[in-house]
Amino acid sequence: MVKVKARFSQLVMPNDLNNIGTLFGGKMVSWMDIAAAKAGQRFLRGSEAAGCVTKAIDEVVFSEPVLGGDWVNFEATVLSAGVSSLTVSVSARAENSQGEMRDVCEAVFTMVAVKKGKDGNWEKVSHGKMAA
Repeated sequence: MVKVKARFSQLVMPNDLNNIGTLFGGKMVSWMDIAAAKAGQRFLRGSEAAGCVTKAIDEVVFSEPVLGGDWVNFEATVLSAGVSSLTVSVSARAENSQGEMRDVCEAVFTMVAVKKGKDGNWEKVSHGKMAA
């Protein structure tokens, strides 16, 4: 089985910056959560799950500052799967206007497969899948 991956990019705009002019860490984590959810959605295709939600962010490591005008390129990979959960690694690389790339952040997310129950509330569901 092939590892499930997802990629996307985000431009860092002035409203994404903190008081010292670098990307706000919470914004980075939010974007990484989107990347993890995208990989999770792809992994869950063909299961009864409607999608996945974040259960835990197991580790976040910020290694370099990101500046306004940089592009942040995310790559998320499903590493493993439990009965209803999946573990997703997300890496972020910043790209400046000259095209220079640098590793800026890594995180590990635990996601849980969910579907809407008969009562209309979201509930955890077994996805019946195995990661590569």
